[in-house]
Amino acid sequence: MPKILHFFVYLNQRQIDGGIQKMRIDIYEKVSTYRMDKIRPNYSELSRRFNCDARTVKRYYEGAVTKRKKNVKPSKLDPFKPLINEKIELGVNGTAIYKYIIKQGYEGKYTILREYIKSIKDERTKKATIRVETNPGLSAQVDWKEDFTLHTKQGEKVTFQLFLMVLGYSRYKFIEPTLTKDQKVLFSAMAHGFEAFGGVPKEIWFDNMRTVVDRAKTQFSQVVFNQTFYHFSKDMAFHPIACRPYRPQTKGKVEALAKLTERLRVYDYEIDGYEDIYSIVKAFQAEINEEISQATYLRTVSRVNSSSLAIALLLLPSKYSLIILCFLFKVTTFSSSTSHSCLIWIF
Repeated sequence: MPKILHFFVYLNQRQIDGGIQKMRIDIYEKVSTYRMDKIRPNYSELSRRFNCDARTVKRYYEGAVTKRKKNVKPSKLDPFKPLINEKIELGVNGTAIYKYIIKQGYEGKYTILREYIKSIKDERTKKATIRVETNPGLSAQVDWKEDFTLHTKQGEKVTFQLFLMVLGYSRYKFIEPTLTKDQKVLFSAMAHGFEAFGGVPKEIWFDNMRTVVDRAKTQFSQVVFNQTFYHFSKDMAFHPIACRPYRPQTKGKVEALAKLTERLRVYDYEIDGYEDIYSIVKAFQAEINEEISQATYLRTVSRVNSSSLAIALLLLPSKYSLIILCFLFKVTTFSSSTSHSCLIWIF
């Protein structure tokens, strides 16, 4: 080895954890050529050539040369972290915790505590949020894209709502434009969605919209569903599930669809009026259902037309075939399957 290279190797000696580890540039450069050619070297042969242990050559080849560890300075918050974790578990907010640990002797700033609490909550959210892949016909997710606004060619503002429903297994998307989000409109849009799906999923996930829940689920109480909505779910034979507030990840599929509807803004200042909205939205629905899903790597329509999904979806209730606008005219009837006075949910 040339003397200049010996000198370079000497200069690259590194102090690690109180000991000396030599950075052997000659070994590193040699094994790098093997890595680029994707060839596994003969560690024993190279160790004899470079007068070192075969394990050293292997470590260089696998890229496991030890790096200098960063010195982690102790934080003023460290002695109080067990106490802080305990208070977080009890649902105590950051300001209250800060004032409490000040009395216990904490001398640091609130910003340090705030960042620590944020890291704890972010880690819990990351662990609790996983992609849920469901079986055919098991679930769907429902939400609204609120106050979507386009302009006509004459500059007139057109504002409407977008009802969104996505099947969990196939990612089949159903979109319906409406003028309002009231309960009658919600039931009507869901019925149209079931008709498009060819059946009813066993469970449907909802946001805590007022037309669905009277009281949202919290850390201390269970969700209370709206009574009229509850009867509707029973008659249509699906199980409603309300997501926890401020957790959009729970129904990520329909949240992704809400973002996807932004593509409709290309029609801004291109429509003549409300009469164009329905055809544009339905053409967009057909278009995105023909696209390949990034989650399944399949065309959505190919999965929704599969026999397994058709069998798994619950059959539409027999009353569904009746073209009766009972709810709109506030006409009630009795359901043979339930004891309560229910409505025929057909629109």
